[in-house]
Amino acid sequence: MSDNLYEIFEARFAKAGDQAAIELADGTTWSYRDLEAEVGRIARLLLDLGVAPGDRVAVQVEKSPRALFAYLACFKAGAIYLPLNTAYKGGEIEYFLGDAEPRVFVCDPSRLDELKPIADKTGVAHVLTLDATGGGSLAEHSTNLDSGTPTVPREADDIAAICYTSGTTGRSKGAMLSHRNLSSNARTLHEIWGFQPGDVLLHALPLFHVHGLFVASNTALLNASKMIFLPKFDADEVIRLLPKATVMMGVPTFYVRLLEREAFTREVVGNMRLFVAGSAPLHPDTFAEFERRTGHRILERYGMTEAGMITSNPLDGERRPGTVGFPLPGVEARVCDEDGKVLENGEVGVLEIKGPNLFKGYWRKPDKTAEEFRDDGFFITGDNALIDNRGYVHIVGRAKDLIISGGYNVYPKEVEIVIDDLPGVKESAVYGVPHPDFGEAVTATVVPEGADAPDEQTVIQAVKKQLANYKVPKRVFFAESLPRNTMGKVQKNQLRDEHKTIFTSAA
Repeated sequence: MSDNLYEIFEARFAKAGDQAAIELADGTTWSYRDLEAEVGRIARLLLDLGVAPGDRVAVQVEKSPRALFAYLACFKAGAIYLPLNTAYKGGEIEYFLGDAEPRVFVCDPSRLDELKPIADKTGVAHVLTLDATGGGSLAEHSTNLDSGTPTVPREADDIAAICYTSGTTGRSKGAMLSHRNLSSNARTLHEIWGFQPGDVLLHALPLFHVHGLFVASNTALLNASKMIFLPKFDADEVIRLLPKATVMMGVPTFYVRLLEREAFTREVVGNMRLFVAGSAPLHPDTFAEFERRTGHRILERYGMTEAGMITSNPLDGERRPGTVGFPLPGVEARVCDEDGKVLENGEVGVLEIKGPNLFKGYWRKPDKTAEEFRDDGFFITGDNALIDNRGYVHIVGRAKDLIISGGYNVYPKEVEIVIDDLPGVKESAVYGVPHPDFGEAVTATVVPEGADAPDEQTVIQAVKKQLANYKVPKRVFFAESLPRNTMGKVQKNQLRDEHKTIFTSAA
């Protein structure tokens, strides 16, 4: 047996047989035997298209069972899986395809006319399609192929996936995650979150994100659990289906929206074992209200693209609101100053981590990789944190200029580049302010110049044309100048403070 992650899953699938693997909201199901056959056929298609070990397969499709099968098929074929947010526009896709140079690109049929020329321009050999119902050329070309394709052997340090995480310079970086990175994380989470036979995961997260793909899906697959697949989060559908589930993973926004529904009662969650929250900070008030309404204490954890999950509050033990718990077994975490000096408990500094879950580096960016690692192998997360005297990790802010809106990372520089390029704009600053639904809302302050200065809607529409919708500012303000310190650095904290109640006061 090689270290290919799919072989680890395969051993569990074989025992599960006709047990349900995926169930849709309408009751349609796929067994683990069905899953294996589908994965085998798609892997055969990839191999027939000339995909060799280490080749990249980029995928930008809506969530569906076949999208999950395609993900697993990439591992089975020895390929590197490259998930892309469905919100990305053509210009963003062109950068990813040009940088990763995938052999195959899978997109939604509705965008084929737009994206096929981009794929051709960037040298992609094959473009396939897959829609939200599982239809498209990927299904058509694989349906009659042999499902008994052997799994391609891979070593533990071979790259399994590349996940792009935006950079403060506006150029996205591809985090290279190995088979060991993904398998160690799945095994650890399976153990510490107490997965057991009969567990059913309510899956309402997207499949292009670490949370929905590597945390939720991988852990459930390792357990050979049934996943109830929702195409997206819908509070009413979640409430309807929760009685059939035992585990749910979500971003804080999910839990805020559930609490807004009178139908979300203690009786609805009577069968539930565990609620997990991550991808953005969970407000202590949400934690408290959720416990009051349901009797469940949400388990908050902390992770990032470069390492999957890093810390978790305990399954058995005190889940402390406002903290992200302890480092996972096998993971080391420390808080350091800018020079790398380890700080005492209770002192705020930058969180640094090390462990089997830690990525191999940034795709084709050795200099950037070197910048982010200490000489002793610790990775500098860029998140400000403290570790209290009981060992709980508190994320208190971000050293990197990052906005987390609805669980998605937004790097201001990428948005600022678009705004600054508009006629009549001298410069801009993009930052996050508190939002009751999204956690943070993307907000911009623009310094206008000349007679062509844009108004708020012009700026918003310009960004919307070029970037994914979650990166678009919800409000744009105008000022004669941006606040700066003596070194000339824009003081975004002042802008945040000035506008910090624009969404919360309205609520």
